[in-house]
Amino acid sequence: MVEPRVKRPKISRGEDDYLPGNITEIELRNFMTFDHIVCKPGPRLNLVIGPNGSGKSSLVCAIALCLGGEPQLLGRATNISAYVKRGEESGHIKISLRGFTKEESISIVRKIDTRNKSEWLYNGKSVPKKEILEVIRKFNIQVNNLTQFLPQDRVCEFAKLTPIQLLEETEKAVGDPELPVQHCALVEKSRELKRYQKAVEKMGESLKQLIALNAMQEKDVERVRQRDELLQKVDSMKKKLPWLKYDMKKTEYLNAQKRVKDAKKNLDEAAKKLNDFKAPIEKQKEEKGKLDAKCKQISNLMNVNINKRVDLLQKANEAAVQVQGKYKEMEDLKREEDTRKQSILEAKRRLAAAEEDLQNLPVYDPPKEEIERLKSQIVELTSSTHQKMQQKKEKERSLGQMRTALRNCVDSLRDMENANTKRLHALQKSGAEKIFDAYQWLQQHRHELNKDVYGPVLLEVNVSDQVHANFLEGHVAYYIWKSFITQDAGDRDFLVKNLQSFDVPVLNYVRNESGQKAPFSISKQMRELGIYSRLDQVFDAPTAVKEVLTSQFGLENSYIGSDKTDQKADDVAKLGILDFWTPQNHYHWSVSRYGDKDMSASVEPVHDSRLLLCGMDNGEIENLKSRKYELENSVANMEEVIKSLQIEQRLLEDEAAKLQKQREDMVDIRRREMKKWKEMESCVEQRKRKLLSLEKGGDLEAAVAKLINQVTRSNVERFKYAVKIKDLLIEAVSGKWNFAEKHLVSIEYDAKIRDLEVNLKDHEKFAHEASLHVQYCEKDVQDCYQQLSAAKKHAESIAIITPELAKLFLEMPTTIEELDAAIQDNISQANSIVFLNRNVLQEYEERERQIETISAKLEADNKELQKCLADIDTLKGKWLPMLRNLVNQINETFSRNFQEMAVAGEVSLDEHGADFDQFGILIKVKFRWVSRNLLFLLPI
Repeated sequence: MVEPRVKRPKISRGEDDYLPGNITEIELRNFMTFDHIVCKPGPRLNLVIGPNGSGKSSLVCAIALCLGGEPQLLGRATNISAYVKRGEESGHIKISLRGFTKEESISIVRKIDTRNKSEWLYNGKSVPKKEILEVIRKFNIQVNNLTQFLPQDRVCEFAKLTPIQLLEETEKAVGDPELPVQHCALVEKSRELKRYQKAVEKMGESLKQLIALNAMQEKDVERVRQRDELLQKVDSMKKKLPWLKYDMKKTEYLNAQKRVKDAKKNLDEAAKKLNDFKAPIEKQKEEKGKLDAKCKQISNLMNVNINKRVDLLQKANEAAVQVQGKYKEMEDLKREEDTRKQSILEAKRRLAAAEEDLQNLPVYDPPKEEIERLKSQIVELTSSTHQKMQQKKEKERSLGQMRTALRNCVDSLRDMENANTKRLHALQKSGAEKIFDAYQWLQQHRHELNKDVYGPVLLEVNVSDQVHANFLEGHVAYYIWKSFITQDAGDRDFLVKNLQSFDVPVLNYVRNESGQKAPFSISKQMRELGIYSRLDQVFDAPTAVKEVLTSQFGLENSYIGSDKTDQKADDVAKLGILDFWTPQNHYHWSVSRYGDKDMSASVEPVHDSRLLLCGMDNGEIENLKSRKYELENSVANMEEVIKSLQIEQRLLEDEAAKLQKQREDMVDIRRREMKKWKEMESCVEQRKRKLLSLEKGGDLEAAVAKLINQVTRSNVERFKYAVKIKDLLIEAVSGKWNFAEKHLVSIEYDAKIRDLEVNLKDHEKFAHEASLHVQYCEKDVQDCYQQLSAAKKHAESIAIITPELAKLFLEMPTTIEELDAAIQDNISQANSIVFLNRNVLQEYEERERQIETISAKLEADNKELQKCLADIDTLKGKWLPMLRNLVNQINETFSRNFQEMAVAGEVSLDEHGADFDQFGILIKVKFRWVSRNLLFLLPI
């Protein structure tokens, strides 16, 4: 379903005679042929008159593009950049609309540029295109509707519109906003009506056929039903069979439960007798356990006694060892006393020799004044050297800065004197800001390319003549000069991917192998008119570059003339030359689209070349050369100054090193003498301390007495340990006697328990057999229960017993054998009934269901059919009178206008009853040289 259009408010002319949405002002800047123009249309019919090429169509294009139209709408170009005036980077269109009141003014601006970008302004505020389209819709401005806006390039498109399409576009353009909505609704309703009518007719036929087929099969259906009743009875009997088997399993299960009950009774009696025999055995085991615990306690006490005796024996042995050690120390003290007396005599002799050497050592007087004088001289020389070093570093820093400035100056001068660099600078100034980066990238990656790549094109073109350079640059679009040309599709894709950020075009050249071009020649008539060359002959470039320039801009059709050609420009056009250049002007003829005989001419002045013959400022080059000479002299002078400072620094460093060596020799002599004196004093002091230490040796008698006291104390401790060991031995003998008594009683208990356990085993065997019998009976019960459950589950899966089914079961045989016989009898009777079509009953019942379904659907579709007819009548009552009135108004205006042109014309509504999608507008005309009857205007 088509979405309803937004309702448009009813409009009327205001006091200023303008309608809401009328254009009150148009302003163009750098748009197609216009530099700048402002025009203010009137409130009613506006005519724009002028010769071919004067810009009439440009004004129409501007209106369409500014009011939300796309470039494809105009049939001239597919990109918005094509509408920017040649030689300019950007332009704009501004349209002012009258609002719903006289005071309300709406301004719409569309800015365009050569990069194919657009910017929209609404009353001076930047907005997205969507908001502009919303404003346009409020005023029912439809630049895409050929009945409202018809550019000259789309006249053929309008002529191809069928009457149906003319009606649709007319309703949208000038009719009430509800007309196209109602028309679409009527088309949908008429299609829906046809679907309902077709469905009702088809279902009626199907219903009659089904009723006739069922009437033919009623007898066969009756016989099938008799057979089904017998088979149904067999099914009922088969349902009772599993329930009879279930009853049999239930009886077996109850018997098994009774056997389990008897077995458990026998097991309880055996268990009671077993418990009576176990009680005295348990009592004997308890008494024996108590005796075993007491035996274990006595055993633990005996182990503790043994550990104590071992510990005391170890301590007694350690005391004996200590006594022996003390006796040995006494003997060692006596030997050490004899050795100490001999050492004292030797120490006194060595001390006297050292004191004598110290007294005989001569006294040394160091030259302190000489050392201080050398020190002050070294400090002065070091200070001077440091100053020279700082001066040298400052001069070297200045020299580095001068050399950097000189290097930059030389590079700048070299770049300015290089022709390619000049042209790259010119491109950069003209807007290609990243052309240097793009050029350097190409030089670095040439080894990755499959074939030669040229670019920028400006560097590949050489023009020897300044006048010819003016012609070539004026004829070729600016973008080509910053372009790169490849000869391989892979190279093109590689460059497009990597040069995209540098904003430079990439073109791919494909060689034309179809044939060679005719050689260039100038006819005699051309020479008489001053034409002497052609634009593709006045410059040199690689073949690929030249072919691209020629094919893109038609250089082979642009000729070059002299001042004489200026005076005879009209005669040149007669030779079929539609584009040529003279030193002052550029002439171009255009052929009208409406006929080869209609032509329009344009003349533009020749401008000086800004790119091909670009040059740098000579004054700037001279300044750079002067600056280079000054920097070279400054660098040479600075190098001499640094060299002299380096010589002075080296002399000062040598003199300071010589004085430093003299001072260090004096200091070393003083240090050696002082060291010798201190070593002698240290030797004397050491020998004095050693002698004093030997003289302070211990008293031998006191040490021996001390050792005797320690031996006495150790012997007393040994005696105490022996007494304790004796007591522990007595305690151990008593414990062993007690342990033996308790152990004998425990052995007697073991014998009694073994006698009782012999009778217990017979009772345990009987109880175990009773337990196994109970388990066997329980397993039998479980098996019977599982069989019973399975039988019940199988019976329930066959049939659940209901009151009705239970009543039927009572009428059937009560044993399995009788029931099987009855089933076989009924099956035989059912098989005796024979019929040809086994599916007759299913087919009969299926047709009965289809008859009910189709009858209900037929009734519902009849209701929908009547409702659809009512809706169509309602919509048609609103839409058709309004549409007839609109077509009559259009016919009156159309006929009146044709009468004023002395011809006849008529616009009529082509009605087709209920086929609303076939309604259309017919246009009839009659010219003076045609017959009296009006003729239809048919689509081309």
